[in-house]
Amino acid sequence: MSEEKEVFAEISPADFFYRNRDIAGFSNPTRALYAAVRELVENSLDACELHKIPPEIYIRVIQEETTPSGAGIYKLRVEDNGSGVPARFIPSAFGQVFYGSKYRLRQTRGTFGLGGTMALLYGQITTHKPARIISSTGTRRIHEIEMMIDIQQNKPEIMRHKTHPNPEKWHGTIVEFNLEGDFLRAMPKILEYFKETAIVSPYMSLIFVDSRGRLYRFERATTKMPLPPTETKPHPYGVDVETIRRIIYLTDARDMQYFMTRHFHRVGRTTAKKFLECAGISPKTNPKKLKQAEIVKLVQKMKSYDGFLPPDASCLSTLGEELIRAGIQKELNPEFISIEVRRPAAYSGFPFIVETAIAYGGRVPKTGDILLYRFANRIPLLYDEAGDVSWKVLHTLINWKHYKIGFDLPLAAFVHVYSTKIPYKSVGKEYLADRPEVEREILNGLREAARQLSIYISRRANIERDKRRLDAFSKYLPKIAHFSTDLAGKEEEPDIKPLLKSVMKYGAEEDEEEA
Repeated sequence: MSEEKEVFAEISPADFFYRNRDIAGFSNPTRALYAAVRELVENSLDACELHKIPPEIYIRVIQEETTPSGAGIYKLRVEDNGSGVPARFIPSAFGQVFYGSKYRLRQTRGTFGLGGTMALLYGQITTHKPARIISSTGTRRIHEIEMMIDIQQNKPEIMRHKTHPNPEKWHGTIVEFNLEGDFLRAMPKILEYFKETAIVSPYMSLIFVDSRGRLYRFERATTKMPLPPTETKPHPYGVDVETIRRIIYLTDARDMQYFMTRHFHRVGRTTAKKFLECAGISPKTNPKKLKQAEIVKLVQKMKSYDGFLPPDASCLSTLGEELIRAGIQKELNPEFISIEVRRPAAYSGFPFIVETAIAYGGRVPKTGDILLYRFANRIPLLYDEAGDVSWKVLHTLINWKHYKIGFDLPLAAFVHVYSTKIPYKSVGKEYLADRPEVEREILNGLREAARQLSIYISRRANIERDKRRLDAFSKYLPKIAHFSTDLAGKEEEPDIKPLLKSVMKYGAEEDEEEA
């Protein structure tokens, strides 16, 4: 009996995700349709925000046919007014896995440069139809490309490339392709995603037309936009041996002191010199002549040296209190909003900022629990809530009784984390790992927001109590004054207004504030 030989083979990144599309969030027709919409909308928002263009996005879902499994074949079209994609990059940007503009140390919605291409890849493997990309950067030409993906080679296959005149200097991108999906099941998540995106991007205008022709409009609440994020250098605490090897390969530095100041965040000449002395490396050493063992030692010293300044978070782009309030007010119109913007912090050498808020009343529904809205770099996180660090903080680390806040109230909590490297637990970007530094900032932020809400609720309770007292006094004091005047045999009744005013202490303060 002959022994079967083991066969070894290489597969491309596109082939890997074709075989393992579940890990990218395309696990079934319902989640795949939602993920495709989300990934393309996020690409559109990034393309607008980086150039400070108030986003205008149009999404249309059209049902083409029904499949035997009960799902359907849908045509998805997403249009934006962003910066557009240069013609020479369009095929690779949409037809090559792990190709894009997001492989720099900068705050972006996307992390892996995978989402848009993965959506088209899923559409191709479920319908075997080409995708159509139309884009212009505002030049005299609009480029229209029909293409498919060569999965085994991880390369785009251009089937047709047409150009159109662009007299109006339109800029933006249109992506249109077919995919298998279950729209009826995906619809609630898609609408929730749009709603939360409108909260976290109040400067966005979005129109969505569903498969039944129903139109949903999310109007912008402001034209003010946050500053675009900027690229930063790696911090010594966040590097590894491979990172140092790559930097050494590319560097033009001829000595270690210049190498440290040129390639690392917040490392000046004095800091570099002190660190190199501590590491036992001469400042005049050529980095390209370092041996492997010396590189390993260098990295170990970087992680243990306590003389480096912490990462600076000025490279991050946050919403700030004004835009947070505008987004929440537009979508939920609560009675009260408490907002806490935390100071910059860092984990593993990566800067991050946490913004938290709690909304009470208005259109916030009563659910018997606190509604949790989670965001990371302006991405709404809708799945796997119980595995997220924010859920852990909200339900296990905060004693809400201490703040006299009950879950029977209409409450919503908002947690937004910004970073150059979001600590996601999965490629699908749905929930955050419980890094101790991030957990601590979320905890302190929610505690401060809860404290502000507790003060407001206590004040409202005092006002309501005083109003009830005032109602009772207003009802009976005139009668008492009248009878007292008769019993005393006097003609003029006493003035009861000072007494009523003293009863309504909190109400009087509230009236003054409103005035």
